[in-house]
Amino acid sequence: MKVDWRTLAFFASMFVLMESVWNGGFFQGALNGSGLDPTSLPVILATSTLISQFISNVPFVALYLPLLYAFDGSVLGMMALAAGSTIAGNLTIIGAASNVIIVQNAERRGVVVTFTDFIKLGAPLTALNLLVYWIYLSSI
Repeated sequence: MKVDWRTLAFFASMFVLMESVWNGGFFQGALNGSGLDPTSLPVILATSTLISQFISNVPFVALYLPLLYAFDGSVLGMMALAAGSTIAGNLTIIGAASNVIIVQNAERRGVVVTFTDFIKLGAPLTALNLLVYWIYLSSI
């Protein structure tokens, strides 16, 4: 079995970048300046799903978790973060590291999964999942 060092290096660098973003205060400043409550259920679900599309879900959790701890660290907030960041992988290929790895391996075997094909199925699935999670988490 070969180790995919490029993919490992890429995701390791994402964690270094997230630590730098946190230490630089950019993320906290962006959320504070937005007027949004970073502990509210809709904000956690939306930001974890959307921002994961740019930085992947696991690095996003590494970035958002200290913010939750700083504000309240509630179990509900943690559950919302887990839900939103997990279903982020349903929306696009880059929403989750596992998607990137699977698509790369599929391409090596001659199967092409395009971004467009992925999002055609992923967008409605993600929207439905977000609705279900929001209803469920709002009820507890």
